[in-house]
Amino acid sequence: MTLVLQYDIIHKVQEKNECGVVMERIVEQTLLYDFYGELLTEHQKLIYQDAVFNDLTLSEIADEHGISRQGVHDMIKRVTKTLNDYESKLHLIEKFMDTKSKVHEINQLTEQYLKSQDIGQIHKIQSIAKEILDDF
Repeated sequence: MTLVLQYDIIHKVQEKNECGVVMERIVEQTLLYDFYGELLTEHQKLIYQDAVFNDLTLSEIADEHGISRQGVHDMIKRVTKTLNDYESKLHLIEKFMDTKSKVHEINQLTEQYLKSQDIGQIHKIQSIAKEILDDF
């Protein structure tokens, strides 16, 4: 799943809020994995993928990897905590979402400028672009 699609999904879930907390959690787990998954060991990745993306039961994962159900459960909890810790320290998803929102705003201002030729729109675009650059 691409980051842009995930971003759009998470916003739709937040806007509608009819899919509930479960859907929002799944999207959040997907984003965390996409941003930080490469920092996990191969074993952690496989178990986490089976649990979150392949929707396997703890028993199925335990059988497949030759570990106990409790081991699978502990691994999933540990990986989830690790991914959340990375985000709380690095804020890459937060920065991505903020930048995506600002780019969307720039796009809208560009469309408005093309219709109105109002130079004020260009100044707003420059201001937002500066914010994006200053954030990095």
